Amino acid sequence: MRVIGTAGHVDHGKSTLVEKLSGINPDRLAEEQSRNMTIDLGFAYFDLPNGDTVGVVDVPGHRDFIENMLAGVGGIDAALLVIAADEGIMPQTREHLAILRLLDIRDIIIVISKIDLIDDPEWLDLVKLEIEDLLAQSTLPQLPMVALSAHSGAGMDELQSTLQSALAQLPQRVNYHQPRLPVDRAFVLTGFGAVVTGTLSGGALSVGDQIELQPSGKLGRIRGLQSYKRDVNSALPGSRVAVNISGINRNEIQRGDVLTYPNQIQPTLLADVQFSQLGDIDHGLDHNAEVKIFCGASESIANVRLLDADSLPPGANGWLQLRLRDALPLSHGDRFILRYPSPAETIGGGVIVNAHPGRRRKRFQPAVIRELELSLSGTPAERLALAAKGDAPYGRADLQKKLGCSDAELSSALDEALSAGLIRQLDQQRYWSSESWQQLYHSIANELRVYHRANPLRLGMLRAELQSRVKAKLNLLDQVIAAEDGLALESNFVRLSDHAIRFSEEQDVRANQALQALRAQPFSPPSVADLNRIAGEEVLRALSDLRQIVRVNDQSAFAAESYDQLVAEIRRHISAHEEIDAKTLRDKFGTSRKYAIAVLEHLDSLGLTQRVGDVRKRGRNL
Repeated sequence: MRVIGTAGHVDHGKSTLVEKLSGINPDRLAEEQSRNMTIDLGFAYFDLPNGDTVGVVDVPGHRDFIENMLAGVGGIDAALLVIAADEGIMPQTREHLAILRLLDIRDIIIVISKIDLIDDPEWLDLVKLEIEDLLAQSTLPQLPMVALSAHSGAGMDELQSTLQSALAQLPQRVNYHQPRLPVDRAFVLTGFGAVVTGTLSGGALSVGDQIELQPSGKLGRIRGLQSYKRDVNSALPGSRVAVNISGINRNEIQRGDVLTYPNQIQPTLLADVQFSQLGDIDHGLDHNAEVKIFCGASESIANVRLLDADSLPPGANGWLQLRLRDALPLSHGDRFILRYPSPAETIGGGVIVNAHPGRRRKRFQPAVIRELELSLSGTPAERLALAAKGDAPYGRADLQKKLGCSDAELSSALDEALSAGLIRQLDQQRYWSSESWQQLYHSIANELRVYHRANPLRLGMLRAELQSRVKAKLNLLDQVIAAEDGLALESNFVRLSDHAIRFSEEQDVRANQALQALRAQPFSPPSVADLNRIAGEEVLRALSDLRQIVRVNDQSAFAAESYDQLVAEIRRHISAHEEIDAKTLRDKFGTSRKYAIAVLEHLDSLGLTQRVGDVRKRGRNL
């Protein structure tokens, strides 16, 4: 299904043409019909000779209603630019053509209307020459041109044939399972409730789906769907759709809202954009200028931040960051138009490159401009790698949402990016840019390097402390540690691979004295306080990091081999007798109750044993 728009001057017969094609008068308002002037958006549909249904958005032609025109023209596939034979090109003709170009609507058919009012064939030839000159000035290729009369019917068959041929050559609308319906009309249907209409893109909608209205975040459910006056269970991308919503009141809906699935789109107050300025405006665009942005059916006042210039002269292109007064539900790839608020004037337009930059951009930064250029026109793999940058990996659906591509396009880009080493595949079909991975690795390495210099007698930094410092999720931290040869995890300590505890001769002597004292009384060892007096706190802590000793509490420690012997016997005894108590452990090793209880409480904390009354039974980790 396709949607076309009709544009042109107010008196050039757009609405009459639509009514001739469809049998529907798009001027639905009484004022429009009395004044014979399109004021708001009009809608109709008709079937082409091949049976395909085409939706029509008839936009206002009067200069006072250009902003209404912008609310309807964003979702169309092709346009009929209507020029009356008896009047020729008018200022609104030029503005409408410029807007179509800025919105990247390339399939335009020039319709010369009202030929029944022209008696002189040479006059019609002059009108055609004037149109060809306009197209040449606009650097547009030769566009199809059809001369017709909606009153007599002359040329109508040629128009339908030309339109059918143009639409047949268009690529299919992309379905990336993230439907977006910019609301261009909302009303109440008695007995049914709120109804919204728009041109659907991004994915399908079905009856019963839960939906969200952005930017308000209101949740509702689809009660019914119509497409071209027919009830449907599902609506596909590219079609005009009327959605009957339950759970949201009509007064909570505005033109410009976007109907989508929950958590698919987040409103934004900042957007990085690529901008093309019209060449025939009076003056250029200055940094911090106030403008109006029109995107989809929504609009907002915005301030312009020029990222690579102090001002843009007429006809120039540039990178902007727009700071919006009202949050809008924008997405990567959306086309937009900028106008000056007063006096009202269309100045240019472009494409949303980053709808959620998250921060105010610094100006005149080549690295920022390079990243934006890659995001706009890089290879699929390069754009995927940029989309996969962040604090954490992304799933396939998240990447597809950011890129706005089909399943096949995403799979191809993933294969290309993986092959080129631009991204890494992690667990559970998650992907992360190699640049983000390296940034985390270098952050870990820098933290450890500083830590090792300050604490040469520590084996490494505790894993939980490192996680807190680099602000990474634990499973991601573990994957980087496991994959990078420059890092090592040992006894819950993370260290650089080339780091090792190295005692001085004097420290080595004290360490051996402490170990000898422990081994001399393996199950009734000296207290930690005594060991500190022998070895010093730093050396004793290093022996603990190296697991030559095991501290079971603040007062007691054992040589590692003695501790392992205790644990092995406790494990064997519980396996044979299902339980053990402090008295049994004391008697087996000829130790005191103090040490027996200290060991058992330590094993309780590790989940190796579980206290039940006065005995210990098998713990969850035994």
